[in-house]
Amino acid sequence: MELSAPALGCLQSGMAPRPAVRTLLDRGHSFDALKLIARLLPKIYVVAWLCDCTRDIPLEWNDRAGVVLANAWVREPNETHRYAALNFWTADQKRTLGAWLAAATGWSGGSMTPPGAAAVPPPDQMTALAAMAVINKLSMLDSAAFERRREAFVERVIHLLPDA
Repeated sequence: MELSAPALGCLQSGMAPRPAVRTLLDRGHSFDALKLIARLLPKIYVVAWLCDCTRDIPLEWNDRAGVVLANAWVREPNETHRYAALNFWTADQKRTLGAWLAAATGWSGGSMTPPGAAAVPPPDQMTALAAMAVINKLSMLDSAAFERRREAFVERVIHLLPDA
């Protein structure tokens, strides 16, 4: 999750996670703050956060279906729920918000191949990349307030990071 050069210039060596994300937000680097928080949080927290961000937003049926699958995995993080989400991602050729949320879930661990096939674990950063897509898509629902919305989504979860 490479941060931009200007964002890196704002951070100090050895900075704790919460102050690092706070510094990026305060200096106007919301995209880099999003990258960092999506990578630092445990994957189940990332998926729960994404589900929470969609709670009060009217979404299309297919987006809601992705939220339902992700919520099922958060409540009961097992391979059945994870594979259901991964299959939803695979089937959604439009790469909707719901599909990206399902991808964040499906890429949280396990294997990307069907049960019984040789295991192929997802690269570690995949859940964070899908989370960035979800937050950016949610932020674009009000393009006039894109940056403010993205910052607000990061603010929702920053308290979960260690501050020391």
